[in-house]
Amino acid sequence: MPHVLVLNASYEPLGVVPMRRALILVLNHKAIALEDAGTTLHSATGAVQAPSVVKLTRFVRVPYRGPVPLTRRALFARDHGRCVYCGAAATSVDHVIPRSRGGQHRWDNVVAACRRCNHTKADRHLADLGWRMKRAPAAPSGLAWRVIGTGIKDPRWRPYLEPYGGLEQFREFVEFHEHPEAAVPAPVRPRPVRRGEQHAPLSA
Repeated sequence: MPHVLVLNASYEPLGVVPMRRALILVLNHKAIALEDAGTTLHSATGAVQAPSVVKLTRFVRVPYRGPVPLTRRALFARDHGRCVYCGAAATSVDHVIPRSRGGQHRWDNVVAACRRCNHTKADRHLADLGWRMKRAPAAPSGLAWRVIGTGIKDPRWRPYLEPYGGLEQFREFVEFHEHPEAAVPAPVRPRPVRRGEQHAPLSA
């Protein structure tokens, strides 16, 4: 079922809900639709435009929220769904400093990786392979991550999320869907390391 972006009465993004939940909010006058999804829903008594963005009619006080939870979806969103080592489609999670060597499961030590790079790197440090990343991993920030971290995205949400940070990932998603002919360049895959040699530095 499609999802709908929910905004506070102050336009602050609160999260996403299923279409059914959003319709109930609108029909009960607890929210108003700001953007249509482009489809019409029919019932026994009438028809209504399916919303894509709704805004609550009353301000809801949100309790303090800590750092963005480290989930697989949020991690792949931060790293654009691409392996940070070679740029191929990410399929797994890698710890930059291996857990077997004291690395922790934290935003600044976890990245998205393809299966091949993850297998090649194994429990070694990047310096052991001569690999490097364009930028160090870090925890995402901004209220927009309440939405981006879910991995659910709709191009219609962009104007309502842009003022709240973390939109580099969302912008890439929108541009890819609006211009699918702009294909992602073929990744340069690191080859296995042989004994006595090192890879040339590799950037994502």
